[in-house]
Amino acid sequence: MTDPRETAMATRRRVLGDAHVNRAEAAKTDFDAPFQALITDAAWGHVWSRATISLRERSMLTIALLAGLGNDHELAMHIRATANTGASEQDVLEALLHVAIYAGVPRANHAIKIAKDTFAAMKEAR
Repeated sequence: MTDPRETAMATRRRVLGDAHVNRAEAAKTDFDAPFQALITDAAWGHVWSRATISLRERSMLTIALLAGLGNDHELAMHIRATANTGASEQDVLEALLHVAIYAGVPRANHAIKIAKDTFAAMKEAR
């Protein structure tokens, strides 16, 4: 049987990339270690590791939710993660069009700017 924490960390690394996870792990302190364990276990273990839908679909859902809630820092991180999840720029646009209708045009407008800037930076870094 696979250790749930190993599965969670493997999924986290697959989606966010080793560099991001290594930075987060290196920055972890005694203060935030319980929080890091919580998000690793809950988000990456119990949700992202489920085989019910694809990483691409989870990526699109996550981007739409983050944009709709105005969580801009997390939004940029998950836009960058599309390089690993298989969600295309067109997929992200479709998710953000839903945000415009269901969460509001201002949220979608701001999220589209973040997505454009993030995708441009990703292309420049290649």
